[in-house]
Amino acid sequence: MDREYYRQYYNFERNHWWFKVRSHIIGRKVKNISGGRDELRILNIGAASGHTSELLNQFGSVKSVEYDKDCCDFLRDRLNMDVVNASITALPFDNSSFDLVCAFDVIEHVDDDQKAVEEMIRVCSNNGFVFITVPAFMDLWSNHDEINHHKRRYLLRQLKELFKNKPGQVIFKSYFNTVLFPLIYVARKLTNTFPKLFKTDNKKSDFELVNNKIINSALYGLFSIERILLRCIKLPFGVSILLMFKKN
Repeated sequence: MDREYYRQYYNFERNHWWFKVRSHIIGRKVKNISGGRDELRILNIGAASGHTSELLNQFGSVKSVEYDKDCCDFLRDRLNMDVVNASITALPFDNSSFDLVCAFDVIEHVDDDQKAVEEMIRVCSNNGFVFITVPAFMDLWSNHDEINHHKRRYLLRQLKELFKNKPGQVIFKSYFNTVLFPLIYVARKLTNTFPKLFKTDNKKSDFELVNNKIINSALYGLFSIERILLRCIKLPFGVSILLMFKKN
């Protein structure tokens, strides 16, 4: 992530339609596995602006990990957050240290995503959980992925494959951001095929391009439908994927 970009994330994660709905979905899923407990030992990898760590605080004690040193300083100075400067592929924690290990839109940034998953499982306790979200479908690759230094986007089966033969089982997996998938697919195909015609700013991610409050509210309302859908069904396609793994 570019040095100044995480600073903008502070506002994005708290106001942008995608981040807001994703937070609701994450919160609901963690609540389901917490069993009403509020003393979970939680590791949040890729804390970015700190919003997901703040969200997870209601379920227990949260230790955050962030690869970018400047971002760590930002989190400590602005939010007084307990954050460690480290890589997801070399976590500086003992085996079985946490009840819940999270990486929300993180492993697509690293070269060795298999090692990242192995490290998450290693530091997760027996009967604990690993919770991951990632971007979906290489067909949706765009400037948004480039500016965020993504290495890949996933199919659901590819993400599940990373957990094959690991000590535990995948307990939930689904695409999400499904309602808006057709709109996003067409928009990205058009901008990729006719960049001069649409004249998108190649220095901006998708998050920066939607800065109209009315549009932001409308997209939030549409995406929010999935907060209800994901309580009872798995979605067959979407712009993102979530997966939950229970270690045993």
